[in-house]
Amino acid sequence: MDEPTDRELARARRRELSPAEREQVESRVSSLLDLLGKVHTMALLREFAFADEPLRFSELETRLGVSPNTLSQRLSDLTDAGLLVRESYDEIPPRVEYRPTERAEALFPAFGHFHHWAAEHELDTTNSEVS
Repeated sequence: MDEPTDRELARARRRELSPAEREQVESRVSSLLDLLGKVHTMALLREFAFADEPLRFSELETRLGVSPNTLSQRLSDLTDAGLLVRESYDEIPPRVEYRPTERAEALFPAFGHFHHWAAEHELDTTNSEVS
């Protein structure tokens, strides 16, 4: 017997939910996608997904080329959502590090899927019209 696909497993899991649970899950998915859709959020999470240690504000700013204000806002969004922990050290100059929470780490396999997809496929961006 063939193993069920990820899509089939997702459909089966969705069918198992009560209407109230399904509404709650769909609301959470919408909130997550709204957060991930903000400029630079996916790039930030990608950095944490492949990092071996906490990342400093200045490292992220350099790696991503994001303005300090935007970076600060996105890090705040991710911290408020419970996906990052901010730790500041009483040093001169000030040092601030961010590390992912378990909730964020549970999202990180998605980045592996995205990288696998990108290695196998190319997104056609030449036709910007939606069919």
